[in-house]
Amino acid sequence: MTHRIPPLLPEHLTQEQRTLYDEITGGPRARGPQHFPLTSGDGSLRGPFDLMLRSPAIGTAQQALGAAIRYRSAFSDRARELAILLVAARWDSAFERESHEAVARAIGFSESELASLRAEDISSFTQEEAIVARVIIALLDGDLSDAQWTEASRMLGTDGIFEAIALVGYYSTLALQLRVFRVG
Repeated sequence: MTHRIPPLLPEHLTQEQRTLYDEITGGPRARGPQHFPLTSGDGSLRGPFDLMLRSPAIGTAQQALGAAIRYRSAFSDRARELAILLVAARWDSAFERESHEAVARAIGFSESELASLRAEDISSFTQEEAIVARVIIALLDGDLSDAQWTEASRMLGTDGIFEAIALVGYYSTLALQLRVFRVG
């Protein structure tokens, strides 16, 4: 797959783009263990982060939403990565899959669990993770049935359901952007 646009190099950024670049490279994604690189060897941002620079106003809001989902949501690390990987599987998003599989491995996912998620097979997950997985798949299909709402409300609460919807929307948006711009 050929990229439709070249990545923006740091030395060619406008002030607004540079501010966003600095927020991404200096924010929570850049702190702590790095399971996947944010930048390429030439300093350009990788994956969806370079795309966010194309519209700094929207990109700033988008990256802030992503940081909130990744670092400040109520989901456990495992539940969050399980959810992200289901979105990546549904959209066949290589960048999301590769980057978040690296995160998932670091927090204890097995290779068989990752293979199951690639196939949207959630049968091996139990308890809260199974409920999160069922909710994510239902949201990817478009809605929660009344029975799914009841189950999710009991386990996740309405705040958790809201966070699940935000996660699916955010990572689906990234997957679409990556697909349209042909970012691998």
